[in-house]
Amino acid sequence: MCDKGYASKDNHATARSRGVAPVIPHKANEKNKPVFFARTLYKARSRIEQGFGRVKRFKRVALRCENTARNFRSIVSFAAGLCVIKFVHTA
Repeated sequence: MCDKGYASKDNHATARSRGVAPVIPHKANEKNKPVFFARTLYKARSRIEQGFGRVKRFKRVALRCENTARNFRSIVSFAAGLCVIKFVHTA
């Protein structure tokens, strides 16, 4: 799954040669656009990026202040937990 910046024919062909179904939207000015586009999969990509954006709002996560991978994982888990609590509380 990629954004429109990777919508070249070569990228589509490379993905297909590796056995991957490309979910890359086609540019508006592209000729011979295919009719089918997996819009629901692309929307899921957007939601995942928004989730990473929420977690990166925490300064310790964005700046990678933790020295070890274990501590960084703990901080990311804590930040994700706070995001989930906020989401559930406001829903």
